[in-house]
Amino acid sequence: MVSIADVAARAGVSPTTVSHALSGKRKVSDEVRLRVHSAMDELGYVPSRSAQSLASGKTRIVGLIVPDISNEFFAELTRGAELAAVEHGYNVILCTTGFDHEREINYLTMIRSRAVDGLVYAAGAPPSTSELGAILGDLPYVLVDEEVPGSPAPSFVSDNAAGGRVVAEHLLSLGHRRSVVLAAEGDLVSSVQRVAGFCDAWEEATGSRPAVREGAFTVSGGRRAIEHEVASIVGGEVTAVFAVNDLMALGAIDELDRAGISIPTDVSVVGFDDITAGHFARPRLTTVRQDVAGLGTRAVEALVSLLDGPPAPPRRTVLPVTLTVRDSTAPIRRGKEQ
Repeated sequence: MVSIADVAARAGVSPTTVSHALSGKRKVSDEVRLRVHSAMDELGYVPSRSAQSLASGKTRIVGLIVPDISNEFFAELTRGAELAAVEHGYNVILCTTGFDHEREINYLTMIRSRAVDGLVYAAGAPPSTSELGAILGDLPYVLVDEEVPGSPAPSFVSDNAAGGRVVAEHLLSLGHRRSVVLAAEGDLVSSVQRVAGFCDAWEEATGSRPAVREGAFTVSGGRRAIEHEVASIVGGEVTAVFAVNDLMALGAIDELDRAGISIPTDVSVVGFDDITAGHFARPRLTTVRQDVAGLGTRAVEALVSLLDGPPAPPRRTVLPVTLTVRDSTAPIRRGKEQ
């Protein structure tokens, strides 16, 4: 096995000089650096990651915690984050928490104890700000997709409230006046903001706030949440459904189809995220599109900025969203207006 001493002998310098040439921590002449790298190439020497870490004080590894990699949204976010990390010379350790609080705590603790330079954190069942600070200590981290209230870390999120509002405006423009919202269980900030944006706009237009049903951020969660509204939809008391993510919307559509309810003839359904499955659903899903890969990319770039020096990233960055209208929404049928 070729050693750093072999490289030093071939280049005619000391092993210490080779280390300085590789780490950049001390200046060496361009001529010496060229001799060292030529010797490395000739001998086929590859510096070990651990040796480089000791020399530079960095591992060039970042952690990425997401709730559910099987959800296309988080797969796309991960793709954007990983591409940005590689571009900046970092590798990624990926952890998925399944929206489970204890699992999330365990992964946060594990990431802190491992030799990583920083963390990109998409919270699914986050600890409190004080708990998060106690776990991560001085490890640099950036929040993405979900905010943790009170955290001092930079965050990159979509404009969730505006997304909820634009859904309400779309359904209202189609004549709907009786709706229900399918929200995420717990107090995830993104869900709370989407529900608030929708309900505030709805109340401004109609004078009443929609009912809110909670379920998991999954297809089965959407099925279970809409079960409580099947009778109301059949009776014409509800004509529109807003689900705060696409998986819940697709689950609701499946459950309503089983009940013999036609979409959008009997009820309009809107989701949030614009995952690929919604493009191919029947009917194709009207939804709010987020720049998911952009969230991941921007979060990693902010973390790199924290790690490699100024300029510091902004405290909170909000990315715009857009409504994509497809086939799951339609004007209310005559005779169903209130």
